[in-house]
Amino acid sequence: MKISSSITTALLIAGLVNIAPTASAQTLKKVADSNKITVSYREAAVPFSYLLGSTKAVGFSVELAEAIVDDVRKKVKKPHLAVAYMPVTSQNRIPLLVNGTYDLECGSTTNNSTRGKDVSFAISHFYTGTRVLTKKTSGVKNYADLAKKTVASTAGSTNEQVIRKYSAEKNLDMQFVLGKDYDDALQLVENDRATALALDDILLFGLRANSRNPASLEVVGDMLQVEPYGCMLRKDDPEFKKLVDGTIARMMKSGEFTRLYNKWFMAPIPPKGMVLNLPMSEQLRANLKALSDKPAQ
Repeated sequence: MKISSSITTALLIAGLVNIAPTASAQTLKKVADSNKITVSYREAAVPFSYLLGSTKAVGFSVELAEAIVDDVRKKVKKPHLAVAYMPVTSQNRIPLLVNGTYDLECGSTTNNSTRGKDVSFAISHFYTGTRVLTKKTSGVKNYADLAKKTVASTAGSTNEQVIRKYSAEKNLDMQFVLGKDYDDALQLVENDRATALALDDILLFGLRANSRNPASLEVVGDMLQVEPYGCMLRKDDPEFKKLVDGTIARMMKSGEFTRLYNKWFMAPIPPKGMVLNLPMSEQLRANLKALSDKPAQ
């Protein structure tokens, strides 16, 4: 997956400034007229979407997006439809989708009612919840051990909101520092600027697997909140949502989704050949039949 050189830092900055909706909600017409679809990716959301080297994004969600793009090609009758790829962060992924900078996000984004005011979500493709990653030498085994300690998360994530709320409710007086992306947030722990990193547990396992010293890190604490992941698309676009949901539903019914899941969660993954060994959750198994896009509570 080659990253389009036409997407520049200036474009990202412009997108962040201009967050008002400027693109037609009719994504398929937009794609057909331009003969191009733009898909986002995350740079360090292992195993969903992450860079392999400096020019190729890979992962479970990346392959979901590729299957959706194949169905878009058939729908708009453009077998040579161009595909551009661009990186997004927790902070800019929604504004840049809303204003039309890109057309589809399949990554590690939680579907919740707050985000549902601005974007739509496809059928949920994963379920997870907030936990914390810390050094084994930190002595942290649960959230109470983080009282008055510095905790990292990523700006604009639901995890930041969840851990701040938990700290306030339990009167733990945690201090917070925010990374711009997952790798940046991990470095805060590795460099001892934070005692722990609060993120979705699957992301923590992925970050640990590809960290400088995986054996020095551990994921601790109970799951604070169960959250569904879903591919994001613009609101008020029933035609495109029907196509995206149709692709995912077909894969879930045919067994293709399960094979893809096993490839990324139960088998060695690049670049180090680590195995996450994370069997499909009960919630996700149920959703292979329910095909729900229900947001987190």
